[in-house]
Amino acid sequence: MLRDLDLPAIFDGPSGQITLRRATSDDLDRLMALLADDAVSASRGDVAAPDDRLAYLDALEQIIGDASNDLLVATDPAGRLVGTFQLTRIPGMARRGATRLQVEAVRVRSESRSSGIGTAMMTWVRDVAAPALGSPLVQLTSDAARADAHRFYERLGFHGSHVGFKYRVPDEASRGE
Repeated sequence: MLRDLDLPAIFDGPSGQITLRRATSDDLDRLMALLADDAVSASRGDVAAPDDRLAYLDALEQIIGDASNDLLVATDPAGRLVGTFQLTRIPGMARRGATRLQVEAVRVRSESRSSGIGTAMMTWVRDVAAPALGSPLVQLTSDAARADAHRFYERLGFHGSHVGFKYRVPDEASRGE
């Protein structure tokens, strides 16, 4: 399972070594800020509002508490959180029972983008995590508006092979109840 991954992992970053480790609840405020630092995320409501802290904490605790999920963070030599992503191991029937490693919510701090941190994180997923977990397939989704991200993933060997669909379930307020 994901807890078996050999972490922390160290790789070279633009200004020294970057540490990739499991997120903890101590990272919550910095994770919220990192999500808000992304224009697409912010447009969906990830604005690091203090009133949302409990919802984020609940989500983080659920991710950390589920053996099929993990949330990783990358920190620079000063301890600043410069990147994050979520991993989910998904057993499957298709492809002769292949297990997938799903990567979600990949973010790199805006002033650290194009510095090699994202490449190092995703290379670690592809070359270290997936083989260690017995996952012959690494998959991710990327918002259609993220043209730069699409080029980034393609450069790393990912292929835009599928079309993804999402359905937003209305909340109670929009149901008129």
